[in-house]
Amino acid sequence: MTRLLQIDAFAEGPFTGNPAAVVLLDGGADERWMQQVAAEMNLSETAFLRPQGEGWAIRWFTPTTEVSLCGHATLASFHALREVGKASDAVTFESASGPLRARAVDGWLELDFPATPPEPCDEPEGLLDALGLPEARYIGRSRHDLLVEVAERKELVDLHPDFRALAAVEARGVIVTAPGEGEIDIVSRFFAPRAGVDEDPVTGSAHCALAPFWTGKLGDGPLQARQLSKRGGLLEVELRGERVALRGRAVTVFQGALQV
Repeated sequence: MTRLLQIDAFAEGPFTGNPAAVVLLDGGADERWMQQVAAEMNLSETAFLRPQGEGWAIRWFTPTTEVSLCGHATLASFHALREVGKASDAVTFESASGPLRARAVDGWLELDFPATPPEPCDEPEGLLDALGLPEARYIGRSRHDLLVEVAERKELVDLHPDFRALAAVEARGVIVTAPGEGEIDIVSRFFAPRAGVDEDPVTGSAHCALAPFWTGKLGDGPLQARQLSKRGGLLEVELRGERVALRGRAVTVFQGALQV
């Protein structure tokens, strides 16, 4: 039996945050089969876990492609392992982005991820037009994505990108961010039509770029972050040198078994 769970990650309750599928494997699996399962699940990410040493190997697939780093599906995976009794308060995942540590702390699930600070760059051709923005405060490129800063939260909420045009821009995805309000320090949205996901509900790996970017502006210390997708999601992020702590909560929506 191949166990399958669907989990809302970086969630404040059921049906919020970012849903991810988690498949618990007993051993290796065919890459084509994993891609087919991810397409069948039709979520922004499906994570595949298999035992490796004292930890777990992890791979992530969108409905159309494998990716090298995913935050919400890793948070969901840690939650899944705890749910089925295969992990307690800490685990290490071996991944294409190196070892990723997860632990339970102070009511949060915390991931230790590599920081991916953006560097300023010229606007890639067609980027702002595709986003529907007349201008940006900042445009930069991280290891995975482009990062665009706008002046106000309202600009972010009102965005209606041309996803076909945005898919032509050379990047895994595009992070658009603005200052937060009240108790929320930073807000963002994440678009990745090139990877088969027009808008991701909550994107942990994007905050590996957002954490160093906003820490440089706001100073050290944990930052409260909200991703302003339709579902919405809440994170706490903290830059720790060349690493980023990503904290969130997760909710199991269902458990079952793959029959194929």
